[in-house]
Amino acid sequence: MRTAPSLSRRALLTAAAASVTAGATAAAASPASAAHRPLPSAAFAGFRTVGRVQKAADGSVRYSWPGIAFEGRFRGTGVGIVLDDSANDYDVQIDGRTVSTLVTPGRTTSWVEGLADAEHTVRLVKRTECPWAVGRFGGFAAARGGRILPAPAARSRQIEFIGDSFTAGYGNTSGTRDCSANGGVDRNSNADLAFGALTARKLDADYQQNAFSGRGMVRNYDGGDPGTDYRTYYDRALLNVAGDVWHKPRGWRPQVVVIGLGINDFSTPLHAGEPWATRSELAAAYASAYHGFLDKLRARYGSRTFLVVSATSVAGTAFADTARDIVGARNARGDDRVGYWYYDDPGLDRLGCDWHPSLHDHRIISGLLDQYLATVPLDW
Repeated sequence: MRTAPSLSRRALLTAAAASVTAGATAAAASPASAAHRPLPSAAFAGFRTVGRVQKAADGSVRYSWPGIAFEGRFRGTGVGIVLDDSANDYDVQIDGRTVSTLVTPGRTTSWVEGLADAEHTVRLVKRTECPWAVGRFGGFAAARGGRILPAPAARSRQIEFIGDSFTAGYGNTSGTRDCSANGGVDRNSNADLAFGALTARKLDADYQQNAFSGRGMVRNYDGGDPGTDYRTYYDRALLNVAGDVWHKPRGWRPQVVVIGLGINDFSTPLHAGEPWATRSELAAAYASAYHGFLDKLRARYGSRTFLVVSATSVAGTAFADTARDIVGARNARGDDRVGYWYYDDPGLDRLGCDWHPSLHDHRIISGLLDQYLATVPLDW
């Protein structure tokens, strides 16, 4: 489920902004101040990406999935972040600590300054979902006297998370189910603190967070947007471009894929005019589509990738029972690298926007996933 995003803009940190961590400040460069800053050229290439992106000829990248991150290294007292995005929010992390949040920054270079003159890491992560808005990242720029260093190496462990609003971290920072009065869904979402991202960091794994709120395997929330479902968008790099195709990099070979699709299929009543007259017909269509989707993943990633079919109590027993049966059928066919992960916990408060998992809940769910993955024979 997804509510209408808030269109309000909070002012970005300026040069006179308060310190966000000891010795560090962040500022969004205005056109006037930007003229005095050394902007990166098209040949800088001093970063690596985490998530699906589309590269441009000028060296920048475009993207629309949640949880996209850019990682770099630099030497000096500050770093600039070149962005063009008027819809999404970002966290800036220096040496593993979040030092600022950029809210709908627009076309700008945002600076973190006042650091010790030393080698540092920088990470920019897209917090929000906004599937129809395309962001553009232009790279990292060194402050005067500093330099951008070669990008960090890729991690050997890789995980792909496929899912809906739970996977995206929808409304997880709100602390109240009605978040209309405290900024709306977008201002209260942080994909970097969703359960998948938490688990990936604990495992020191690169990951993709390929989530789309409100979408199901065959049916979207409350029957919305008929004729489309999650599978309509999965193969795209840019979600808003019909027919767009993501080209899998040679280095992307996840050892495990965690799939969370079914809440939107089963959580709301069927309506007149939908393709399924009964819940049993819906379950049969869901199972058939799910098998086809697993076949796609097998063809893309090979026989050694472990595929996790997950379910939770939110959408009732039909969801959980059908998902478990799908895994049983795959195992019976001889594919023992497909597993069933059911998660629930009495401690879940669902205090995110619109009854979604809160930050507290995502930590619990991440812990449950950690426990499950510890039982799986992963090739890493």
